[in-house]
Amino acid sequence: MMILTTFRKVPLRAAIVGALSLALPAGAAFTLAATPAVAASPDKLDTAVSALRAISTMTADFVQTDAKGQSLSGKMTLKRPGKIRFEYAKGTDMLIVSNGSSLYLIDYAVNQVQRWPIKSSPLGALLDPSRDVKKYGKLMSTSTNDVIGVEVRDPKHPEYGVITLVFSRNASAPGGYELVSWVALDSQNNRTTVRLKNQRYGASVSDSTFKFKDPRRSGRRP
Repeated sequence: MMILTTFRKVPLRAAIVGALSLALPAGAAFTLAATPAVAASPDKLDTAVSALRAISTMTADFVQTDAKGQSLSGKMTLKRPGKIRFEYAKGTDMLIVSNGSSLYLIDYAVNQVQRWPIKSSPLGALLDPSRDVKKYGKLMSTSTNDVIGVEVRDPKHPEYGVITLVFSRNASAPGGYELVSWVALDSQNNRTTVRLKNQRYGASVSDSTFKFKDPRRSGRRP
């Protein structure tokens, strides 16, 4: 998925949807490797799953970057079980919302709404770690023991894409590790990196946050 108003002539929806899958973070302070730099111990997968499951609610600022280096930013809000909202900064007339069962891409510029089952999106690994990360996750070797990389893909459904979740040790985060980024690769090989900062946990978040006004009816953004 791309996420830039200036990308309108390129498939913006594909870019944004791609952000809900996997890619390798460019210029990150750590590396993921196919061969061990630091051996990945099997219990780290449980650590990553536990860190995700320990989150009841989370808000964070995000920057989403495509393979060409074009970026969009905004605020992410997550609530268990299965709810997430990507609110893009002013100037990008798009919204991504999951209500717990379906993922919606709302394009207010053209008054269109697209929907996917959560299980068919790479974001399923983030929203349902017990099911997807534990069952389909594979540890990636990293350059430091303070970082965990987990690649998630369903071999029976390559059309769902791949997501690599990256965690950094942080004693103040639920579970002791903090989700700092993910890289997504969708079935059309659209690669997107999402980086998080200013993570906040445990705040009260209303379920109404994960609702939206349908532009096909109102023509206006909420």
